[in-house]
Amino acid sequence: MSTATATAAAAAASTSLSSSTLCRSSPSSSILANPRRSLPGRLLSSSAAQFPLGPVSAMATPGASAEGASRKNLLIFDAEEDLSASLAEHTAGLSEKFVAERGAFTVVLSGGSLIKALRKLAEPPYLEAVDWSRWHVFWADERVVPKDHADSNYKLAMDGFLSKVPVPANQIHAMNDTLAAEGAAADYESCLNQLMKNGVIASSPATGFPKFDLMLLGMGPDGHIASLFPGHPIVHENQKLVTYVEDSPKPPPERITFTFPVINSSAHIALMVTGAGKAGAVHKTLSGNELSSDLLPVEMIEPQDGEMTWFTDKQAVSMLSSL
Repeated sequence: MSTATATAAAAAASTSLSSSTLCRSSPSSSILANPRRSLPGRLLSSSAAQFPLGPVSAMATPGASAEGASRKNLLIFDAEEDLSASLAEHTAGLSEKFVAERGAFTVVLSGGSLIKALRKLAEPPYLEAVDWSRWHVFWADERVVPKDHADSNYKLAMDGFLSKVPVPANQIHAMNDTLAAEGAAADYESCLNQLMKNGVIASSPATGFPKFDLMLLGMGPDGHIASLFPGHPIVHENQKLVTYVEDSPKPPPERITFTFPVINSSAHIALMVTGAGKAGAVHKTLSGNELSSDLLPVEMIEPQDGEMTWFTDKQAVSMLSSL
């Protein structure tokens, strides 16, 4: 997998996009004075095995595009260190591509072990090379707790990643922790709509929903993604951008979450799934014999006009006999 390249002139000519005051920005950020350098072409030699998942096109690079079709790829790594390095390369390449094309890079984070896997982005060469000033950061879901609470996805991301990179504070769009679940979901949806109007977030021509440049997701052992859990009615929500749950099967019970139309409108989805505990859900999703009436949330990820890449390890795919 090679890093997407773009000329420095195109990046410099990109229009700077302003953020909306409706979003709750980070109260502080770590601004690092590092000159931006061009990203190197290939920065690692990992032991990843690559498999396109049908029906898909040939294995694509982060910068590849094929309008009107979704593409799914499976990467399998021997070691977490290799996975983390490849995820950093993938993300940095997409950052350079979208900054050059439209002057901004919209990134959606989730919680769990994903944040730890992003750590290499906060190290050389990416720390100096990525144009962090053009990043706009969002969350796929959040627990209805204060931002300094141990269960907060915002706190997890700030402590493990965002405090170490110079994304401007007003471009870190956190969910409102002063509102109850329903109000916080409505507030975040208003934030997204305003940023679409401002041109910060692209709009999907296929669906009309926000088209984030990169959505970084994890998966639970039960196959849930974001705060979309198996069997919960909100997995079928197809009108709202953001919804909420007050009875999550996993604590804490109150959460807000992106809906599937938003997730599936993304230009790129990176799904990180590791560990033997998730092998059953991976097998059900990728074995091709699922029943339409019994889909796990992870099986409902179907990019409408984008690319999805699985970042996995051998334990997670251990039940896939065809690999």
